[in-house]
Amino acid sequence: MELDLKEENTQSLEFHGGLFGALIPFIIFIIGVVVIALSGAPDEKGFWPVLILAIGAGLILAKDKTAFSEVIISGMSQKIVMIMIMAWMLASIIGILMTLTGFVEALIWISDQLSLNGIGFVIATFVICCIVSLSTGSSFATILICSPLLYPTGGILGAHLPSLAGAIIGGAAFGDFTAPISDTTIASALSQKAKIGETVKSRIKYVVPAAIIAIVGYALTSTMLNTNSNSSETVLIGEPEGLLMLAVPALIIFLFLKGKHLVHGLLFGLLFGTILGLISGLLSLEQVISLDLENFAAKSFVIDGINRAVGLSIFTILLMGLVATLKASGIMTQLVDYAALRAKTKKQAEGWIASVMSIAVLLTTHSIVAILMVTDFSNKTGKKLGVPKIRRANLLSLVACIFPFLLPYFIPVILMANMTSSGQEFGIPQVSPLDVGFYNFMSWGLLVVALMTIFFGYRKHKNKSDDKQK
Repeated sequence: MELDLKEENTQSLEFHGGLFGALIPFIIFIIGVVVIALSGAPDEKGFWPVLILAIGAGLILAKDKTAFSEVIISGMSQKIVMIMIMAWMLASIIGILMTLTGFVEALIWISDQLSLNGIGFVIATFVICCIVSLSTGSSFATILICSPLLYPTGGILGAHLPSLAGAIIGGAAFGDFTAPISDTTIASALSQKAKIGETVKSRIKYVVPAAIIAIVGYALTSTMLNTNSNSSETVLIGEPEGLLMLAVPALIIFLFLKGKHLVHGLLFGLLFGTILGLISGLLSLEQVISLDLENFAAKSFVIDGINRAVGLSIFTILLMGLVATLKASGIMTQLVDYAALRAKTKKQAEGWIASVMSIAVLLTTHSIVAILMVTDFSNKTGKKLGVPKIRRANLLSLVACIFPFLLPYFIPVILMANMTSSGQEFGIPQVSPLDVGFYNFMSWGLLVVALMTIFFGYRKHKNKSDDKQK
């Protein structure tokens, strides 16, 4: 799905201690998030104090504190931030709606009919999420749509929960790298002036080996680590009535395929699902809205969904403010200039393109922002040393679909960990961000392919269309 790829203009910032001073707030953030993730805490609200501390350290180190404050607010108020927050709220509400109307029980009923156990369900989950992400082109949408439906179901069936969460985010990464309507695909191809169709076609040879690695990984871990501790024979029977609600994700995916806005598709899906649930009797009016006059409170599945999205939303707002200060410090510009002077051969050029993109992603925590930052460098260096357009685009996308889906301080991983809270109503525990990334075998597979590409020349001179677009 195509998002707004325009980079926000930010003013220049200077810090006491130079570039190291600019990096200190981000170092504080990364250390804090990793420590919390290593402790196994999955609640992103625990990251709020770390981000506030990091921003506070940046304010102290900034030479112009007014400019620093303005950059923070500018970063927080980007259009893409508001789109993501609105989408997460709507998707959380839809997840609760689907649970209330019995869709999870319907999926359990189907699994029982197909004799799927927890192991088989993990692999099926990965395949389903690959199809959804390939159809929608959005890793966020895939996680938001599939998690509330597949995670509780797999948990009840006794699946190994980290492998199950890894299968969902792994399927999301599959489409982010491959789908022609993915913002990562569009940004990487257009930034290198490569044709999107030819670029997507060339990625089959990259994504298939990675997907095979992923399936083997999910099969092994879900078999070796599966305990069936969450399985319940009384629940496993399930009920087929909720299958009617399958029309809701089907409508949302259809709207995405038609090129509709992320918020458009989710809001229409929510309205349609609510009406369908009321008409079918699967949803009561009291669940839509009711008043607790004694406690002066309103109750609604809409309120519950929004509350579920609050933690991630605040985390995103604070993080994007911190990232904006890093961009304004000029670190990436200096890094790109440094790399441009040291790339002398085609192989070195490919290594530097992947390395600079990796650093850009790790520092900005945003794949599209990173692609935009290294566009000129990868274009000029690649053209000068004979790296074809499509190969450059593929290198950028490979990196963009590895780190953001593996490391515990990136939004996709935090989002996936957050969405595992959908199993709490069934007594299924959440998965920590660290485990989500560790068991994402799709992105680990892409890392293997990326290393083969950079160090061993995998797919070099194998694609005729790639050579034509030098």
